[in-house]
Amino acid sequence: MRQVWITRTGGPEVLEVREAPDPEPGPGQVRIRVAAAGLNFADTSARIGLYPDAPKLPAVMGYEVSGTVDKVGPGVKAALGARVLSFTRFGGQSEAVVVPESQAVPIPDDLSFEKAAAIPVVYTTAWVMLVWLGNVRRGEKVLVHAAAGGVGTAALQICRAKGAEVIGTASRSKHARLKELGIAHAIDYTSEDFEVEVLRLTNGRGVDIVLDAVGGESLAKSYRCLAPLGRLFTFGGSGFAPKGKRNPIHMLKALLAMPTFKPFALMDKNRGVFGVNLGHLWGETEMLRTIMADIMALVLSKQLDPIVDQTFPFERAADAHRCLQERKNFGKVLLVP
Repeated sequence: MRQVWITRTGGPEVLEVREAPDPEPGPGQVRIRVAAAGLNFADTSARIGLYPDAPKLPAVMGYEVSGTVDKVGPGVKAALGARVLSFTRFGGQSEAVVVPESQAVPIPDDLSFEKAAAIPVVYTTAWVMLVWLGNVRRGEKVLVHAAAGGVGTAALQICRAKGAEVIGTASRSKHARLKELGIAHAIDYTSEDFEVEVLRLTNGRGVDIVLDAVGGESLAKSYRCLAPLGRLFTFGGSGFAPKGKRNPIHMLKALLAMPTFKPFALMDKNRGVFGVNLGHLWGETEMLRTIMADIMALVLSKQLDPIVDQTFPFERAADAHRCLQERKNFGKVLLVP
């Protein structure tokens, strides 16, 4: 099989397609012949050396796949040829992966492999924040940063299904399409101060939930945007390397701009701050299974519809990384064997 390897830290040029033996499923495992694999900011962060959870390089990244079960281990009931999606704890950007049978989620025949591969990471991340922890309600206002990205578009659809109103940040070229998806207000983060705009749009009250994967000064401003009983979710740090390169001075400035949160101050403001890292929830199998079942029910009812921006063959993995880190995408970026 072929795999996309990060050979060393650096730019997209350090990616390389290599051959490896097909993995063999053990007891309770299935092998998936991969049709599409997701690409996430965690992958680009690992490439530039800013993702502490990544395996030691050289390594194969990838957290999610879709494809067909082509081999099963002892004690497995899954049928050969079943169409499935699955989380992968690294290694997903391969032509074949082995996962526990319980982790392989059946997908309907009318759902493409590309859309299926766009579900696990971004929809689960958004669901944990908005529903599992955030208890988003009808009529609430939600600020979503990078609203046109993978998690952003997933969050927009979940909020729409739950009856919440979304204010999102995105470059102006993406505003028209965001409005087609039902966003209430789009803010051009390149030319507008989102804190000022959010407070103007809410008559000074603020929003009920904020999803912030930027960090740095953005996180401090996001906190100030919260209404009483507001919930702030931090789940990334794209602002530490905005151009996809390590810059120690920029990283230090972003770190110094990060806010600190003290219990009594949170009490006085009636606010909550949550940190979410999906990569540290792999052991919560029952929770993840429950969340995925809820997500797939809404996919089947057409209330959620994964948005795929582009698919890139393994040989063009460098272009896929550039597309994501330069924020050219609207929705999900995928790699296909």
